[in-house]
Amino acid sequence: MRILVVEDHPSLGTSIKEGLENSHYAVDLITNGQDAYVSASTISYDLLILDVMLPGLDGFEICRQLRTHERTMPILFLTARDAVDQRVRGLNLGGDDYLTKPFVFRELEARIRSLLRRQSMTKTTILQFLDITLNLSTRHIQRGDRIVSLSKKEFAIFELLLRHPNEVISRSMILEHCWNMESARTSNVVDFYICSLRTKLCDGGKPDIIRTVRGFGYQLKEPDA
Repeated sequence: MRILVVEDHPSLGTSIKEGLENSHYAVDLITNGQDAYVSASTISYDLLILDVMLPGLDGFEICRQLRTHERTMPILFLTARDAVDQRVRGLNLGGDDYLTKPFVFRELEARIRSLLRRQSMTKTTILQFLDITLNLSTRHIQRGDRIVSLSKKEFAIFELLLRHPNEVISRSMILEHCWNMESARTSNVVDFYICSLRTKLCDGGKPDIIRTVRGFGYQLKEPDA
C-alpha cells in the first residue's frame, strides 16, 4: 500500500512517515499544497493523509480539486482546528475521515486501516486467476491446495498483477505502485522480486503464469498449452 502524507510541520511529518514505514507502508512526504496536488493527481496512491493548513493550496482546496477530477483515493484530514464547521466542510468536499491534532499514533493507524479496509471492500476482497486466490482481508494466498507465503513487496506486486490480468504492466508502473519516492527505484529491483515471486508460485511444478515482455514489463497470462 502506498500512502501520501502532506504535512508542513517538519517533526510531525517525519514522525508520521517513519511510523507508517515501520508498519510496512510505502510513504511519500510532501510539505506544500501545490506539489501535493500534482503528486496526488498523477500517482495512484491508496490513501492521502492531508493537513488542512498548508502553504500554497490548503488541504480543503486540494481535496476539492482531486474530487472534481475524479480521484477517488480515501482522504484523511489532519488539523489543529476542532470546530464542527471545519470538520463538516472537509467531509462535504469529499474527505473520508478527520483527525484532530494532537493525536496518538495508534489512532491514526487504526483510522488508516479502517479506510483501506473500506476501500478494499468497495473493490473486492478476493482476487482470482486460474488456480490462484488472493484474499485482501486476510492476506492469504493459495494456489491449488497449497498456501503461498509472500513477502510484503511480493504481495504488493502480485496484487497489482492480479488486478490487471492479461495486461502488460510496465516496470515503472510497478515501481510507482509499490515503492516510495526515496526508495532505490531501478528496474533491477523489480526483476529481483518478480524472480522470487515466480519461484514461490511455481513451487511444486506449477506452470509459470508471469510472462516477461522484454524491454517493458510483465503480464499475468495463462500458460501456453
